[in-house]
Amino acid sequence: MKKSLLSICAMLLLGVAIAQETNHDAFIVKTLDAKTDQFSKVAREIWENPELGYLEFTSSKLLIDELKAAGFAVETGVAGMPTSFIATYDKGGPVIGFLAEYDALPGLSQDAVPFRSILVEGGNGHGCGHNLFGTAVVASGVALKEWIDANNIQATIKIFGTPAEEGGAGKVYMVREGLFDTVDAVINWHPSDRNAANASTCTAVMQGYFKFYGQSSHAAGAPQRGRSALDGVEAMNMMVNMMREHVDQESRIHYVITNGGLAANVVPDYAVVEYMVRHPDVVEVKDMWQRVIKAAEGAAMGTETKVEVEVVAGIYGLLPNETLAKTMHKNLSIIGGVEYDAQETEFAEKIQATLNLAKVPPLTVAKQVQPYQLTHFPASTDVGDVSYVVPTVGLGTATWVPGTAAHTWQAVAADGMSIGYKGMMVAAKTMALTGKDLILNPLLIKEARKEFDERLGGLQYEPLIGDMAPPLHFRKDQNLVK
Repeated sequence: MKKSLLSICAMLLLGVAIAQETNHDAFIVKTLDAKTDQFSKVAREIWENPELGYLEFTSSKLLIDELKAAGFAVETGVAGMPTSFIATYDKGGPVIGFLAEYDALPGLSQDAVPFRSILVEGGNGHGCGHNLFGTAVVASGVALKEWIDANNIQATIKIFGTPAEEGGAGKVYMVREGLFDTVDAVINWHPSDRNAANASTCTAVMQGYFKFYGQSSHAAGAPQRGRSALDGVEAMNMMVNMMREHVDQESRIHYVITNGGLAANVVPDYAVVEYMVRHPDVVEVKDMWQRVIKAAEGAAMGTETKVEVEVVAGIYGLLPNETLAKTMHKNLSIIGGVEYDAQETEFAEKIQATLNLAKVPPLTVAKQVQPYQLTHFPASTDVGDVSYVVPTVGLGTATWVPGTAAHTWQAVAADGMSIGYKGMMVAAKTMALTGKDLILNPLLIKEARKEFDERLGGLQYEPLIGDMAPPLHFRKDQNLVK
C-alpha cells in the first residue's frame, strides 16, 4: 500500500512537471508566433541592404534597435569592431549566450524570385542567410526575456552581435577579449535546405593575402628592367598546387588572384593572391600555412620580387557537444519543419528546376526533421573559436528550397521571402526552447561543461590570429561595397 502510494505521488509529480514544461513551451511558441510578421520585416530589411563584413552598420543597428525596444542593455563597438554589440538582459542565474550574424557576400545580388534576376550589378547578397540568422537570434532572445519576466525566473540572456563571419572572423576577437568567459552555454543556428540539430565538427582555417612587389617597366620596350609581381603570384600558385599531392586528404587549399596588374603592356609591380587553408585539425592547418608561406618566399626569391603576408583570419573547427545537441534535437522535433503553401510550392519547384542536380530531393524534406547524428562538414565558421571556450550548440533549418547550396543566387532568393522567414521562425523557436531547458535545468549545464572539458582534453585555447587587430578593411579594400 505504501509503495503504491509512493508510486502514485511520483506519477503525480511527473505529471505536474510535464504540464509545467508544456506551459513554458507553449508560452514561448505563442510569443514568437505573435512576432512573426515583426521579425520577418526586420529580416527583409537586412536582406534589402546587404552589407559586407565589418561594414554592417545598417544591419547591426536594426537588430540593436529591436533589442533596446525589448529592454536589453546594449554595448556597441566591442573588441575593436564598430558593428559588433553585446545585448544583455540580466536577471541573475545562469548566463545563456546567443550568436547573431548579419554580414552578406560580395557578387550575389539577386531578387526574391525563382530565376536569375540581379538587383545591383556586382552587388552584394545574403547567400548564406545571415539576414535570417541575426534576426532569428534576436527574436529568440526577446521571447526568452518575456518568458523570464512572466515567470519571475532568474536568468541572464546575452546576444552577441558578431560581424564578418564571411571572412574577417569577428567572433575570434570577441573570444580573445574574454567576452564569453562568464557565459554558461552558447546557442546559435544557420540557414540550410533541411532541418537538423546535430553535434558537428568542421575545418579549422587560416586565411590571408600574399602581396608581391616588383618593378614596373614597359613590357615590350624594356622588359629586362621589370620584375613582375604577377610572376611571383603565379610561381607561388604553381608550387602550392604541387604541394597538394603531399598533404592530408582532408585538407582544403584554395586561392583567388585579387590583383594581377592593370595593363598587359606594363610589367605589374604589385599583385595579390588570397589563400585559405583548411583541415579538421588546427595543428595541421598551422603546419600547412607555414608551408604556403615558404612557397611564397621561394616564389619571391625566384622572381626577384618581395612578398608580404597579411593574415586576415584564423579560426578553429567546431568542438561538438552532444549533451546540448541532443537537447536541441528534442526541441527541433517538437517544433517540426517548414510547411509550404501553394505559392511557396510553385516557387520551390521553379528553384529546383535551376539546380542541375542528378537527383532532386523532394520538397517534403523541408518539413522533416533529420535523425540526430554526429557529423562533419568541410567548411569553416568562427563559431569554432567560441566552441573552444564555452559549451556551444547549433542547428540548421530549411530556409532554402531542398537541394539548394549556400552562397548561391537560389539561396539569396529564398532568404528574401516567406520560405526563408518560415525556416527562420523554426530556428527561433528551437533556440528559445533550448535556452529555456538550460535555464530550468542546471544539471544540463553541468553535464555540458563536463563533456566540454573532456573533449578539450587539457588543450589551452590560443587564437590563431595572435595579437593582430580586426581587419576592418578586409572587404572595403576589395572595392566590392555597393
